[in-house]
Amino acid sequence: MSIWWSLHLRREAASVPLARRLLIGTMETAGVDPDISYDLSVALSEACANAVEHGGATPEGQSAEAFRVTAYLDGEKCRIEVADTGPGFPSARRRALLRPAPGDAEHGRGLCLIEELADHVQIGNKPGRGGAVVSFDKILKWRKDAPLVAV
Repeated sequence: MSIWWSLHLRREAASVPLARRLLIGTMETAGVDPDISYDLSVALSEACANAVEHGGATPEGQSAEAFRVTAYLDGEKCRIEVADTGPGFPSARRRALLRPAPGDAEHGRGLCLIEELADHVQIGNKPGRGGAVVSFDKILKWRKDAPLVAV
């Protein structure tokens, strides 16, 4: 069984729950275990919120109005990618971005949360054009009555 979809969303807060609901609906329809669906939906929400908040002005000073979410449910794994057209991650700080934020911090926990909820996380920049890319995957578990499990 293989399902994939891609969304081109406005860089505004209302886009975050839209992407999350689509992912949950897809996984529920396919028969993915609800705990796995929940973990991935929280991770997706964090990645989308980061794209909305930080995917702002491009290096050339132009406004970045959209971001892209792509989800692949393929066999026993789900892979999600969120890409924006903002300035991207500073290369010297990429590993530091995955360190836990101080306990009293109001920001800076999203990437750490994604890393805790997913099996594998990659953060980086799009080659050439700029923009951040956060991708993560997780091994899927299925409900006993899952209609779309590969046999």
